[in-house]
Amino acid sequence: MNPNNDGSIIRLAIPQLTEERRAQLVKATKKKGEDCKVSVRNIRRDVADKIKADEKAKTCSEDEAKKANDDLQKATDKYIKEIDKILDAKEKEIMEV
Repeated sequence: MNPNNDGSIIRLAIPQLTEERRAQLVKATKKKGEDCKVSVRNIRRDVADKIKADEKAKTCSEDEAKKANDDLQKATDKYIKEIDKILDAKEKEIMEV
């Protein structure tokens, strides 16, 4: 980048992205996506632990705990799929010339 000063305006020419730079951006995007998935899984684990603790403390029945765990897994799968969908779209957008 080479800034040019016209007296009242500073012009900054930004070069086109190279294939190598695009690949780096895709890699960084995938890492951020994986971090998001890990966060979702950590939340699932924390909630599952609370459900298990409630079941041991007899504040919920075994059937309620099973249903809560099933609902939790469905929600987790839904958000993981949404993250994957967003990542795929972003990768296509980055790699588009």
